Order: sequence, then structure tokens, then C-alpha cells
Amino acid sequence: MKLGYLLPTREQVMRGQHDTAPLLDAARLARNLGYDSVWVGDSLIARPRHDPLTLLAAVASSVLDVHIGTAVLLPALRNPVVLAQQLATIDRLSGGRLIVGAGIAADAPSIHAEFAAAGVPFEKRVGRFVEGFALCRALWRGEPVDWQGRWQLDGATLAPTPVRPEGPPIWVAASIPAGIRRAARLFDGWLPIGPNAQAVAEGHALLMQTAREHARPQPTTAVYVTICVDEDSAAAEAQIDEYLRTYYAMDPAIMRRVQACKGGPIGEVMAFLASFVEAGAEHLIIRLVGDHAQALTQIADRRG
Repeated sequence: MKLGYLLPTREQVMRGQHDTAPLLDAARLARNLGYDSVWVGDSLIARPRHDPLTLLAAVASSVLDVHIGTAVLLPALRNPVVLAQQLATIDRLSGGRLIVGAGIAADAPSIHAEFAAAGVPFEKRVGRFVEGFALCRALWRGEPVDWQGRWQLDGATLAPTPVRPEGPPIWVAASIPAGIRRAARLFDGWLPIGPNAQAVAEGHALLMQTAREHARPQPTTAVYVTICVDEDSAAAEAQIDEYLRTYYAMDPAIMRRVQACKGGPIGEVMAFLASFVEAGAEHLIIRLVGDHAQALTQIADRRG
């Protein structure tokens, strides 16, 4: 079981703390405790936070020996030529440790406003997602690219190239069968947010089946989970509810229907995490509620 830690970029901003030093300290703590990866989220105005790519560049330079990634990036908000250069540069800074978790964005009023603010149409965002990453991969080969689509290129060459010729792995956040099939056909992994181990097991089976049907390499299944470690289960679940209510400005019951969440003693939390491994997940990305340092340490100790 590979474990990743999501840096609390949004949470710090919600508390009015905009400094980056605590985030880098948290990344170093996770690395020192033996975590396999460090992740950052993405948003402009829907859920303001630090820019994920700039922050990952700092993490890549100051925290060694762990993978770094986005959970998840919204590539449609960015020009793919610019994005290809940014991701290639971060991949070089990290020595090939970058993983790109990416999604098409939820259909919600705040997200619509975010796309409008970035000057990007919300409609047909799946097509832009697929074409944008196809263009990134073409540019990552370091050869002249001719492109006649949403973006126009005539013999364009990009540098630097990523460490791997094919570029960093791209894991797709998706919850519906069409998205899971797309992840298997076109990308390198699937990164759901839950909602539970049974759903992940079903999605994992579809992912593997689709990859076989298209003679694709076996993709990675990773899961994004929200947990709170507390000896009082009721108090832990209440903390998660308040967190979800504040973070999303929505009824937490609605968010729990789509997101994997668990609060309780460390034994229960570890069993919850293990259930996703049994469902097929190879990598778990943990978003923490409560005392991060304490929870990171307890999980690391139990993991052995």
C-alpha cells in the first residue's frame, strides 16, 4: 500500500494563513515518516488556494525521494502548450517523480464561475481535456509538432522534455463508467474520490477489463480519501462533517455520498484504508482533518 499526503493548501487559506513555509514543512514531515508521495489540489476562485504547479516546483526542490502530484489538476483552465512546459519543467526538477492527477471539473455553479473567470468555456470540457493532454504528449517528445485543432501549431518544438519520453503518468479522476473507460484507453491511471470500497472495486474491474480490451498497459488505481483520527468516533465524524460543510459550502451528507470519508480511532481508520487496497487500489492519497502531524505519525506507525 503506497500512501500519499495531500498538503492543506485550501485549509490554510481558509484560516487566513497564506505562507508556504508550513506547507513545505508538512511535506518534509510526510517524507521523513516514510510516505510515498506528496500532493496538492487545484482551484482558482471556487476554492482559493496556492497555485499547485508553483508549489510542486518548491516541493520537488526541497523534499527528495517521494513522488509529487496534483490531486487533482484542472487542465482545462490552462493553455496546454504552457501546461506542457510547466509539467515538463517540474518533472525535470523532481528527477521524474511527477504524477499528474487530473479531472474535468465538477458541474457546479462555483466551477462554472471559475471557468468564466479564466476565460474558458465550460461546455465540451471533456474534449478539451483529452485533446489538451494529447497535445502535451506530442510536445513532450521534443520533436516538431503540427496541430490543427482547438489549438494551432506549425512545426512547434517544446523544451525541456520530461524525464520519461512519454511524459509523467496521468491519472484521471472519474466516477462514471465512461470516465473510467477513458482513463484505461488513453491515460495511465484512475483516481476516484470514493465513495466506498465496493464502488472502487467495481470501477477497478472495469478499468482492468477496458485496458485488456484495448491492449493497454495495466493502469494504476489510486484513491483519494478524507480521514480524521480520533479515539472518539462520533467526534471524528463530526469534525469531518464540519470540514466538508466549510470546505464545499454544502450539506456534508451530499458530499459523503460521493467522497470516501472516515473518522475514528487509528485501528478503524487503517481498516478503512485497507479496504480500498483490497478493492484494487495501489496508492492512497490522504486528506486529513484535525491534527495533521499526529495523524500522519499514527498512520505511519501502524503501517510499519
